[in-house]
Amino acid sequence: MEAISLLCILLCFIFDASGLNDQGSESNQAAAQQSLVNKRLNKECLQKHFTDKSCLKAFCHPWQRCFEGICACKLPYQCPKNSTSTVCSATGREFRSYCQQKSYECLNPRETFSSLGKNCKIAEKFKISLTYGENESEGIIQIKLLGSRNESFLCSNKWSITEANVVCRQLGFEKGAHPSFAEKKFNIPQSDLETPRCLQVTCRGSETSLAECGFTESSHSSPAGIRCYTESTDCANNEFKCVNGKCIAEESACDGINDCGDQSDELCCTECSNSFHCSSDICIPNQYRCNQEIDCINGDDEAGCGDVRREDSLSKSEGTEEQNKVIQKSMDNERKFIKSILPSVYCGITNSSRTRRKRIVGGTHATKDEFPWQVAIKDGENVNCGGIYIGGCWVLTAAHCVRANRPQQYRIMVGLLDRKHYENVDSFPVKRVIIHEHYDASTYLNDIALLEVENIYKEDLCMQSGNNLVPACIPWSEYLFKAGDRCKVSGWGREEGFAKVFFLKWGYIYLMSNCSKTYKERFFDVMECAGTYDGSIDSCKGDSGGPLVCYDSHNVAYVWGIVSWGENCGLEGYPGVYTKVAKFFEWISYYVGRSLVTRYNA
Repeated sequence: MEAISLLCILLCFIFDASGLNDQGSESNQAAAQQSLVNKRLNKECLQKHFTDKSCLKAFCHPWQRCFEGICACKLPYQCPKNSTSTVCSATGREFRSYCQQKSYECLNPRETFSSLGKNCKIAEKFKISLTYGENESEGIIQIKLLGSRNESFLCSNKWSITEANVVCRQLGFEKGAHPSFAEKKFNIPQSDLETPRCLQVTCRGSETSLAECGFTESSHSSPAGIRCYTESTDCANNEFKCVNGKCIAEESACDGINDCGDQSDELCCTECSNSFHCSSDICIPNQYRCNQEIDCINGDDEAGCGDVRREDSLSKSEGTEEQNKVIQKSMDNERKFIKSILPSVYCGITNSSRTRRKRIVGGTHATKDEFPWQVAIKDGENVNCGGIYIGGCWVLTAAHCVRANRPQQYRIMVGLLDRKHYENVDSFPVKRVIIHEHYDASTYLNDIALLEVENIYKEDLCMQSGNNLVPACIPWSEYLFKAGDRCKVSGWGREEGFAKVFFLKWGYIYLMSNCSKTYKERFFDVMECAGTYDGSIDSCKGDSGGPLVCYDSHNVAYVWGIVSWGENCGLEGYPGVYTKVAKFFEWISYYVGRSLVTRYNA
């Protein structure tokens, strides 16, 4: 009897241990999955609550403009005059163009898009409704297209959170669709399933009305159901909290799909799953790659795309539409058209050869027009500082290079290579010196200044008259480039041992992560560190005010930094410190005008 009891105890123990191991395995798998998701998310970035309206991370729509990091509504008259058709809104108003209507809607949310065409006051409107649900936030979706006699169901075929979010927003649920939007089943009478046709809808996800999306007739007869997000409770530990307050599964973050509806789940990703990863840490759908529209702010998604690949992509798309019998085209092509005719700033592109050179210790001599934005600031009889041409009559430099009350003392030398021979170099007298109002000479905090030159030729081009001067682009976002990126620094600064340099030199250096550990309380967030880890290439005395230029995926040059200060020159472990220009975009645009320096959404 005792033996049987002992055997029972032993078997029970083994069984329990096995169960614990299974539970432990499941727990470990869940922890590993959560760890993987957490690895993809940049926590510091998440704290800034970026959304699709944050132009530091995403492009604004053509009917918006970037102002202080937010996509703000343009006024309707600021839209381009070109358009392919007039537009009707849901309230019956007629607008000259899609851009104008979207601009007005941005200011008055009731004015959603309804259709193309005239006679808006008497025209039939696009309609959407839910049926067979237990409340107003769920049900089967029915729509009535313009010119259609009967209502149609939306198909469950290719029905996704992208389209579901648009439907719910149009119905007044600002957080969009519930993550389990397609799971609930609805009781539909068989007779209703037999009569109406089924339409497949395709949206980009940023639309405010389903009428802006594309519709194709489908043989798939199962209707799409929806459940809109109405919860007000806080998110669980294994959920991702969107900026709009919506809770989604944590593994849904950084997959290229805009589950949140405000894109906040795709804007702070160090890596992406099943999608394209922009160098600015944004995840976009794979189909956005090489679609002839820049979606990554650095242009990564359109880099290296051959014309053949694009043509193949377009022909496949057109073939699919023809096969599925397009009932209504989306407004996406109209949006792209408007975007293509917006004014843009020509900057950051040189006419010289772009052949790569091997790095030479201490830098190498620049060739003519290799740095067409580099200027020299002549102070009396000497050239002690450099500057960066940014367009019009304006030059950017370091505050410690100039004095606000001495504009008449400076001249801007254009196209200078050898500072011993500048007799035949074009030069401009300085009209005004603007030093940042919070510049601190003791710490070099806000070490930035603007010089306005005299328009001596009385021409619109100002400083670009009769020379090869090209402005460097001004970065509007501090996420355009990041630590590890290789950039170029140029100037007439001293070499190792403080030997004088008379010929313009340049070198490759790398952006480095926060230098507060190296420079402690002397380093601020408006500064950028750059150099080489062995100190072999560095900026030095005489380079001050000159450009640290980084190139995007299309080889467009942005003045990322202004040479400011450092610990000696070329000292290992002590990289050069630069004024981070992206931090001063609003300050620069305030004085020179946004249209001069705003490359996108001017």
